[in-house]
Amino acid sequence: MKNKFIYLAVLAAGFASCEPEFENAVDANYTAGDADFTTYVAIGNSLTAGYMDGTVSRVGQTYSYPNLLARQFALVGGGEFTQPSYADDVNNLGGLMLGGLPISDVNGRNLFRTRLVIDASEGRPETIAGTSTIEVSAQQFTAYNNMGVPGAKSFHLLASGYGNIAGVALGQANPYFVRHATSASATVLGDAMSKNPTFFTNWIGANDVLSYATSGGALPDNPSTTVDESLSPTPAADHNSTGNTNPATYGSNDITNAGVFANVYSTIITTLTSGGAKGVVCTIPSVTSIPYFTTVPYAPLSPTALGGATNIATLNAQLYGPLDNIFTAYGEPNRVNPLSATSANPILIYDADAADRSAQITGALTPTLGAPTAAAFGAVFGKARQATAADLVVLPASSVIGTVNTLAPAGININGVTYPMANKWVLTDNEKAKVAAATASFNSAITSIAAANDIAVADMNAVMNQLVGGLRIETGQVYTANYFSGSTTEGQVLFSLDGVHPNARGYAVIANEIIKVINSYYHANLPLHHPSYFPGINIVGSN
Repeated sequence: MKNKFIYLAVLAAGFASCEPEFENAVDANYTAGDADFTTYVAIGNSLTAGYMDGTVSRVGQTYSYPNLLARQFALVGGGEFTQPSYADDVNNLGGLMLGGLPISDVNGRNLFRTRLVIDASEGRPETIAGTSTIEVSAQQFTAYNNMGVPGAKSFHLLASGYGNIAGVALGQANPYFVRHATSASATVLGDAMSKNPTFFTNWIGANDVLSYATSGGALPDNPSTTVDESLSPTPAADHNSTGNTNPATYGSNDITNAGVFANVYSTIITTLTSGGAKGVVCTIPSVTSIPYFTTVPYAPLSPTALGGATNIATLNAQLYGPLDNIFTAYGEPNRVNPLSATSANPILIYDADAADRSAQITGALTPTLGAPTAAAFGAVFGKARQATAADLVVLPASSVIGTVNTLAPAGININGVTYPMANKWVLTDNEKAKVAAATASFNSAITSIAAANDIAVADMNAVMNQLVGGLRIETGQVYTANYFSGSTTEGQVLFSLDGVHPNARGYAVIANEIIKVINSYYHANLPLHHPSYFPGINIVGSN
């Protein structure tokens, strides 16, 4: 089974065009109020860098929210605003190369692919054809006004060597920062401060919890692992470092300790304001508001997809029925239920927090299946259950559900149907609670530290949460998180095709939210952007 996302291969003229030259009235009474935009510096992660559709590209970067803010700041005395050069992205493909080769993980998967587009001829998102021309080793050694670094966590902004090219192959440096770090020992915050900011924005912290969530709370952090969790349901560990106060020992998907985050964030703000600069900080959005977690349903298995009533009856007789009987006998009557032949069914998942019934399954099935086969069933389904509405299935799982798992035993090798989906594909209710607790803790630190330093706060968590029901902006336009729902609603979508980052229109909305905070907190009068003038989803006729 393979999900198809259908779109029309037509873009309205407004989608394809850039922002109008005269968006803002030239005789408007604009003012900076109490703020000084002479030198504006932005720090953060991918959300600050202008990342969209799975990468940073030459054109996509121009729609970063700091760049959009700088356009409005220029109306009231704002100075030059620079961003890392992507002139070498000649075909606007994005991606990264090192020494002319893709940067890959231990399983040979390209970690920095070209951008996603909708291929109208196929009716689905896919990586755009072509090879990246962005070479990490072509270093710029320049501090820019936009110091957003994709992938950065809070403590990375203070880390010496985060831009050292020698650390890229070892996973100890960030290739995006390597491209423009002023030296091998430079820090992101240090390079930002070299610009002597008079005003700043800081949107850091999302990756301190998001990487745990997007990996389903289970992706192994050990770089030497050879286990591919897209195939194996058993994770190396449930990575959650909320009790670990040493970031040097964190894996890439660990949740940052709340105390560590607060200390690092305080250092960042103290440094940014040390020269008298004012600014705006942004809270961290809840994962339940972004399409990466809300697009794929927990129950996508229609009777047709399962092969019809006859096949469903066989599955119930040979697998779902016996599992249901065993789980029910041990006090878990709804852990697995027989499949329905009339309505959609939930996927079968591995839950690291479920009671391990391996021994019970093995014992119950040994008389009928024999010891070796029963033991195999016990190992596979001992921590399995069906997904519920409380679980969040991550967006990439759409291409895995219903496919053959080559590591599974023959006969029970269909992902999500006869073989549990690996933990990395699902954020369970228990894992969601860990994410929610960390997000609340981080946001509490952000708001309290901002208050102590008389810095304005843009509550992006509240803004993103509104997307679930529909976000109405000043023009009356309503935007929703109803992602991949077809051409009739694509103009209402603020997210790019990776399901995590905004599209150009979304970044315009974010810029506007920050502008509204600046106008209120610093008594400024800055104009808003018109989001409808910005591009939405990127569609190509063929790829």
